[in-house]
Amino acid sequence: MVLAVGRARDARACHDGDVAHIEHSTALPYPRERVFAWFERPGALVRLTPPFAGSVLSEPDDGLRDGSEARLAVGAPGVLGTGLGALAAALPLPSALPGWLRRGQVESTGRHDSYDPPRGFRVTTTGPFGRIVHEHRFVESDGGGTVLHESVDVVAPRESDLVAGTLVPTLRRVLEYRAVQLRDDLAFHAAHADAGPRTIAVAGASGLIGTQLCALLSVGGHRVLRLVRRPAETSDEISWDPAAGRLDPEALRDVDAVVNLAGRSIGGRFTAAAKDEILTSRAEGTLLIARALADLAGDGRRRAFVCASGIGYYGTDPHGDGDDAPLTEDSPSGAGFLALVCREWEGATEPAEKAGVRVVNVRTGLVQSPAEGSLSRLLPLFAVGLGGPLDREQWQSWISVDDVVSVYAHAVLTDDLAGPLNAVGPEPVRGAEYARTLGKVLRRPALVPVPSFGPRLVVGSEGAQELAYASQRVSSDRLEASGYTFRHRTLGAALRHVLP
Repeated sequence: MVLAVGRARDARACHDGDVAHIEHSTALPYPRERVFAWFERPGALVRLTPPFAGSVLSEPDDGLRDGSEARLAVGAPGVLGTGLGALAAALPLPSALPGWLRRGQVESTGRHDSYDPPRGFRVTTTGPFGRIVHEHRFVESDGGGTVLHESVDVVAPRESDLVAGTLVPTLRRVLEYRAVQLRDDLAFHAAHADAGPRTIAVAGASGLIGTQLCALLSVGGHRVLRLVRRPAETSDEISWDPAAGRLDPEALRDVDAVVNLAGRSIGGRFTAAAKDEILTSRAEGTLLIARALADLAGDGRRRAFVCASGIGYYGTDPHGDGDDAPLTEDSPSGAGFLALVCREWEGATEPAEKAGVRVVNVRTGLVQSPAEGSLSRLLPLFAVGLGGPLDREQWQSWISVDDVVSVYAHAVLTDDLAGPLNAVGPEPVRGAEYARTLGKVLRRPALVPVPSFGPRLVVGSEGAQELAYASQRVSSDRLEASGYTFRHRTLGAALRHVLP
């Protein structure tokens, strides 16, 4: 069970012209060596970088040691900057441009020094907003815990208004975000400590969920192997070609679990070609992995196969008969293209299941992240005060991005968990409540209903029906019964965590 532990004091900032100083402290009930080790592992920077502030282009090339460098993509601070970044990502910009540039971000570099394990380290970041010096000090507290003291000095290149008015509030939010991520990640791994270190292969590792899942597993001390569609270049990569049906089962011999997140994005118009690619990219890749795991089943090693699916399994309007009872894993599959995709997707895991592999089909809800998905498409309108509900009465079964990532890790590390599993928050909301909550978090009105022709212009009639107007009230009871505790139980808590 995940425990909500630790607390953080409010950050304090004082301004002196173009210079600002911010402090933040976080109390954690874990030994200093364990907390410092979390920071030293690959994935820590990914876990600590808020989606409203930017993304990691490359992790530190030599851990926390002096001279180690990391590259980040940084967006404009504040709600408007986040909305503009989401708008830029949605525009049809040339695909040859780097993804971070298409999201309206610019590059910055962080350089480490003052490495003193397990007492502390420092990072100096230079970029478009000036120079930011971030010092970390780890102090032992009474009872064997740790207090992490963070101090940030900001030197802006020009006007002090940038520092006082926009940059410092954003950095304060960044420190608050980091404290929550660190606390919750340490608690998650403490709750799953009995599982021991494992080796996990991940397909679709470069996507939104895959990137964060690899990071979460890595900071917990697990070894992560990435399936890549090119020749493997390092010992932590496995080459595969799902379109050609190529995956050497021997490459999975030492793996304890495989997580499959691979598949073409379902965004965009549902043309015949797009629908074929959406279906085949999921079913064929899943079947290839399932057969490879089945081939290894005779060696006596107990393996798991955790495969993505979606709440689209239940159809676009499973409540059309007026019965609003929450949908459980035992509810029948519904009508529509995405329901078909999910049935084929889940069915493709059968060879592994028949061979004795533990299989979990994670039926993912509406993932809340400003980086992509339904929330990112709404942000530009809400940021300028033109937001509102798509459909006031539709049920939206949402889940925070950190919860869905933790659900996948939980499925990997929980040996008695098998079968379909709904990955949704415990409190689904109707469309009107979703809009009100998002507007409140962004401090913007949510009064303008989105005209019905809007989604149809973007994704076509079938896409709008399947994506924008699907109404699904889905239960998380089985997930909680398996021992999972949510990081964000309410929509408001989920949105406040990932938005500035």
